[in-house]
Amino acid sequence: MARQFVVQLDNHPGELAQLSRSFAQRGVQIHHAACAGTGPLQCMFVTFTDDDAARSVLKGLGHPFIEGEPVMVEIPDEPGSLGVVSQKLADAGVMVTGVIQAGTRPGKLEMAFCVDDECKAREALGLHVEDCVGCSS
Repeated sequence: MARQFVVQLDNHPGELAQLSRSFAQRGVQIHHAACAGTGPLQCMFVTFTDDDAARSVLKGLGHPFIEGEPVMVEIPDEPGSLGVVSQKLADAGVMVTGVIQAGTRPGKLEMAFCVDDECKAREALGLHVEDCVGCSS
């Protein structure tokens, strides 16, 4: 899966449109995106078809961002499931920097978590650490 970027934007009309146009003008295709904002700031959670090109655009425009390898987690499609996973990460001292619902099927949701420590997140969730980018087991 592509890297997940969490981009900080000013929260005013046209900001998302301007950023999206900037990617398009440079031939960078957005694969998946979600935005949320309140007050003066909003965050865009986004994946691209070309991470290097996206990174270059973001740096050139001066938008603060973080990025990481998403940790894919399948959870039951029922109340409280996201809270259970989030609490496991919090208990392990892992900070969630972004989350996108990546897929769905009857009774299940596939969530892509961007975190500050992929290895600790995988351990906390009982996932294979050997699949982790940059982790040594």
